[in-house]
Amino acid sequence: MLQVTVAPPSGNKRQKLELAKSSKVGDLKRLAQKILGENFLSLVTAEGHVLKDPGKSLEAAGVSDGDHLTAVVQQAKLAATAGAFALWSDGGDQIVTWGHDTISRNCSAVQDSLGSVQLVQGTRSVIYQAPPTDPEYLAGAFAAILEDGSVVTWGSPDDGGDSSAVSGQLRNVQQVQGTSCAFAAILADGSVVTWGHPASGGDSSAVQDRLRNVKQIEATNCAFAAILQDGSVVAWGDSDFGGDSSDVQDQLRSVQQIRATELAFAAILADGSVVTWGHPQNGGDSSNVQHKLRRVQQVRSTGEAFAAILEDGSVVTWGSPDAGGDSSAVSGQLRNVQQVQGTSSAFAAILADGSVVTWGHRGSGGDSSAVQDRLSNDKQIEATVSAFAAILADGSVVTWGIDDSGGDNSTVKDQLQNVRQIQATGQAFAALRSDGSLVAWGDPMCGGEFKIRTRAVDMETALSRMCR
Repeated sequence: MLQVTVAPPSGNKRQKLELAKSSKVGDLKRLAQKILGENFLSLVTAEGHVLKDPGKSLEAAGVSDGDHLTAVVQQAKLAATAGAFALWSDGGDQIVTWGHDTISRNCSAVQDSLGSVQLVQGTRSVIYQAPPTDPEYLAGAFAAILEDGSVVTWGSPDDGGDSSAVSGQLRNVQQVQGTSCAFAAILADGSVVTWGHPASGGDSSAVQDRLRNVKQIEATNCAFAAILQDGSVVAWGDSDFGGDSSDVQDQLRSVQQIRATELAFAAILADGSVVTWGHPQNGGDSSNVQHKLRRVQQVRSTGEAFAAILEDGSVVTWGSPDAGGDSSAVSGQLRNVQQVQGTSSAFAAILADGSVVTWGHRGSGGDSSAVQDRLSNDKQIEATVSAFAAILADGSVVTWGIDDSGGDNSTVKDQLQNVRQIQATGQAFAALRSDGSLVAWGDPMCGGEFKIRTRAVDMETALSRMCR
C-alpha cells in the first residue's frame, strides 16, 4: 500500500489517503474527491506538477509513499445540447451529464478517454415551437477538447456524437462549434475538420480548399459560416439554412462577428454595418431596416428574428414579426440596452439600470408583466425555447414564459440563491451557485430534474452519471 497526504492550498482539511501502489492517477483523484467532498479538483505535487493523466500509474506520475499533494478546487462550468447538460471544469478529467438518456448512456463509453478537459461544446440547441414527437430529436451530442488538442465526442452518433471517421485529423484543435446535427473544429493551423450529419454541415468537402486561416465559426441549425483572418466568410451546409452565401459574398468583407437564427446569418462588419443571408423570413433579409443598421455593437437572435444593439444603446429588429422581429410596441423603452437574449420567438433586453424590456410572442417569454416588479438589477438572462431566467444582482433568479420549459421555478425557488451562471437546454434550465451546488428545473426529459452538489457531493449518485 501507498500513503499520501492531500490538502487544499490553505493546508486545512488535511487528509491521509491509502491505496494500492498499483493504483492510477484517476484512482487517487477519485479517492481525494470523496474524502474532501469536492467533485471537481486537480492534484498538484510538491514540485508543482499537476497530475493530469487519469490512466497513468502513480509510479509513472512520480507519486511516492509519504508525498504531500495540494488539492485545488476547480470552478465548475456548464454546457448544453437541446436535450442534455454537461457539468465540467477546466483541466478536469470528469464530466457529469444528465438529461436525454442517449447522452448519459454514450458518455459512459468514453469515460476512459477524458483527461485535462479544456472546453466542452454541445450541438446547437434546436429551436422549435412545440416538443417534437421523436424523443431522439432532443438528444444532440457533446465534443470535449482535451489539453493535447484532441477531441472526445459522445451522444447521438447521427448528431456528431461519433467522430471516429475524422479522429486522426482532430489534432491541435482550438475551437469547436455545432449545428443541430454536426460539428466543425478549427485546428491550430486555421484549417477546419467537420463531422456529423453531412447535409447539416458535417460534410465541408465542397469548400475545404477555402477553409484556411479560419478564426471563428458560427452555426444555424443546419449550416456553418466561418470568418477567415482576412475578414471574408465561407459558408456550407444546407442552403436553406444559410449554407450558401453567394448572393452576398462580395459584401462580406472585414467581418468582425457572425450571429445566427434557426435559418439565417447576420455578419457585423468593421464599420458597424450588417450583412444578412439565409431564409428571408427568418432574418436573412434585412433590407427593410438596412438604413438603420449603423454602428452595430451586438446582434442577438430568436429562432426567426434578429435584434441589433447600436452604439447609442437603441435596438433594431428584423425577421419574423411574431418571433420578435417587430419591436415597435416597445421601441420607446429600448434605450441604453446592455444585453439582449432570445427564446424561440421572443426577446428580453436588460437596460443600463438593470430593468428588463420584453417583446415578441407572449407565451414564449414576450410578456414579462407577471414578474416585472421583480425584474430590477438584472445581471444576466438565459433562455430555453419558451422561457427566460434572469439572474439578479443579489444572486436570486426570476423566471417567466411557458411553465414546462423552465418558466416556473417554484419547486426550486428557495434553492436559487447566490447563482453565478445559468445554462439552458431546449426545455430546461440549470443554475450553478457560488458554493458549487447546482439546481435544475423544467422538462425532465431535457435535464430539468437532476440535481447534484459539486461540494459535499453524493459521490455514488454522481459517479453513476459521470465520465471521469
